[in-house]
Amino acid sequence: MHSQFADNRRIELQQAPLNAQPSSANTDDLVVQTPSSAGECTLFHSHFQDCMEMYAGTRQVSAYLDAHQDWFRRCAHPMKAELIGCNSYALLIGRFGALGYEIEPKIGLELLPQNQGIYRIRSIPIPDYAPVGYNVEFDASQSFVEVPTREYFQLKEAESLQLPEAITRIEWTLELSVALNFPKFIKKLPHSLIQSTGDRLLRQIVRQVSRRLTEKVQTDFHDSLGIPIPKRAKTRKA
Repeated sequence: MHSQFADNRRIELQQAPLNAQPSSANTDDLVVQTPSSAGECTLFHSHFQDCMEMYAGTRQVSAYLDAHQDWFRRCAHPMKAELIGCNSYALLIGRFGALGYEIEPKIGLELLPQNQGIYRIRSIPIPDYAPVGYNVEFDASQSFVEVPTREYFQLKEAESLQLPEAITRIEWTLELSVALNFPKFIKKLPHSLIQSTGDRLLRQIVRQVSRRLTEKVQTDFHDSLGIPIPKRAKTRKA
């Protein structure tokens, strides 16, 4: 099953225009600068990582991921996903809010074809759509690690489940930036409240998009092949 969510994240808040790119500075320091004008936003940036196991070989997993037109919109539900290109979708995530401030973000996501075993999902502009009061930059990558089944299950259990000799572990990382143009009443609040507002929105967006989508893709993949998802047993020690 999909592993414990790795809550390794850094939050950077800084003054930025609405469509600004996330800072490339590698720092764990927290900086909060409240925007001084209506045209400026506060930028929140976080890093997330996790993994999931697919109980099939890498060829089957790759074939499934490559055919995302068959599963992406189904797995995105209840979020609304609209195909806007060969490999891209407009995703209406849902309504999020804190401190009396709410947004209903809609983002464009492009699922890039694999490149040397690496899959990437990045945010792209949605044709004829301009976000109001927010901007989301989403950059995720997935890589494969093939692991002998015996490292995950006791030998007898692996044989009874009729699992392949190796399973595929998908490791993913996400760089997420959200720029928010807070209303004036929030800009007057303490920086700690502004920080918690953005932090909550980031958590909600990640839970709604990456984490939920990851779990649903895992379930959909195994259901499509008629493979049960076994409970992970203790790894045998050498």
